[in-house]
Amino acid sequence: MTGTTPPLGLIEGYFGEPWTWADRMHVMRSLAPHGFSFFIYAPKADAYLRRQWQDDHPAEAMDALVHFADACRDAGAAFGIGLTPYELHNDWGGAGKAALTARLKALGALRPDIIAILFDDMHGDIPGLAETQAAIVHHAASTLPARVLMCPSYYSDDPVLDRVFGARPANYLEDLGRLLDPAVDVFWTGEEVCSREFTRGHLDSVAEQLRRKPVLWDNYPVNDGPRMSRFLHLRAFTGRHGIAGSVAGHAINPALQPWLTLAPALTLAMSYAEGDAYRYAAAFLEAARQCYGSDLAEALEADLLTLNDSGLDRIPGERCTSLRAKYKAFGHPAADEVARFLEGGYLITGEAVQTQ
Repeated sequence: MTGTTPPLGLIEGYFGEPWTWADRMHVMRSLAPHGFSFFIYAPKADAYLRRQWQDDHPAEAMDALVHFADACRDAGAAFGIGLTPYELHNDWGGAGKAALTARLKALGALRPDIIAILFDDMHGDIPGLAETQAAIVHHAASTLPARVLMCPSYYSDDPVLDRVFGARPANYLEDLGRLLDPAVDVFWTGEEVCSREFTRGHLDSVAEQLRRKPVLWDNYPVNDGPRMSRFLHLRAFTGRHGIAGSVAGHAINPALQPWLTLAPALTLAMSYAEGDAYRYAAAFLEAARQCYGSDLAEALEADLLTLNDSGLDRIPGERCTSLRAKYKAFGHPAADEVARFLEGGYLITGEAVQTQ
């Protein structure tokens, strides 16, 4: 039985070094023919979308964004941008509203198809959280003529969010669902921040709370953070079977390695299209062959246990040296990413996570 595919997309939501514009363009153009119909720019390292959100991007960065937005539309993909308005909760009744208006109008020069208002990575244990966030989102919707997505402060059932950002308000999701315009879509990462599996039962329960089907923010193959950056997330998607009817869309948060993101991303499209016939091991090899050629695909398959599962801390020195030489010899951008990973070139510190 073949499956049904929801709208697929990519949201750059990772910590660490952002992709180059050339790599971003390559990923978008590579995935668009496989059903990835939207691309949301929101890397944590872009301070003008996060801790300096009230400041406009420099002219050079805006020019690059305009060029990329146009390229997305030329490829048949919607262009989106994600804004994280830090501390706006504390001043929504004052100058904050005017600051948000000005910032949204500046971003309007990009003619975004999607504007994502993101409330992740900030404390949420404050009175009237859902009411204030709904007001902010509705103001964004009235200011920019674009599809509006929002990410709640508590975007998962995972209790780690309560430990880090304070206890979530009672009935938070239900209040958001009641207050938000039905046209606003809501991101959700699942039962965990990095969910190993999504089930219809869980997603349907969330949809009932939110009064709308969630848009998945799927934290795979992302590998940011001090622990995850020590692994390459190369394996095919699993644990996403039969959920198309329970979501309004499915966006993946990519890996720090843009070229190595491509093969896992393709397997997500394959898992939806193939339904019950999907085989994740075969899907990985086929996707890797399409993205990198047969020789490199077979090398990655042979080294999956080392790169994906063992990680840097468990690769002996001599083995690490030989692997670096092996991948440098390919002369391919994806293989270059493997070699750089083995050199420790993508490691993320706790300080970076705290300050981006």
